[in-house]
Amino acid sequence: MGCHRHSRMGHESHYRFGDGGRPWKPLELLAMVLGFIVFWPIGLAIVLFKVWQRKMGYEGDLFAFAQERAADVQARWKEATGQPGQPGPTGGWRGPGFMRSSGNVAFDDWRESELARLEEERRKLAEAEREFSEHIDELRRARDREEFESFMRARRDRGEPQS
Repeated sequence: MGCHRHSRMGHESHYRFGDGGRPWKPLELLAMVLGFIVFWPIGLAIVLFKVWQRKMGYEGDLFAFAQERAADVQARWKEATGQPGQPGPTGGWRGPGFMRSSGNVAFDDWRESELARLEEERRKLAEAEREFSEHIDELRRARDREEFESFMRARRDRGEPQS
């Protein structure tokens, strides 16, 4: 009976890393070794996952964790794109947060009218900026013309020939 217990403990210690941790699955060991061979940060990430797993008491293995994260990302993507069968108050993605329906028609109407008013103000500001730029250009041309005419008068007064 003692030998049986010894062989069982030897078998468990073969799949454990450190003391008291969750047993390493053969595929996790293989993934870790291949990770270190292919690109060492991958192997290090697997070891760090196992440390995290032990500290947080996570019951699944590396592959279950990856599947859970992939399912979570997929669910978030479906919710964001509004694919059918996904819960969500907005009925789908309709642009940035301020463009989504709030569920209150009166508020949504008010928001749309305010956004339209702000867009009109933005358009007016852009038009004023363009007009100001044109005005500054005209002032520069007038100043340049005045400076050139002043130069030509001074030249004429010195008696230099004009072309």
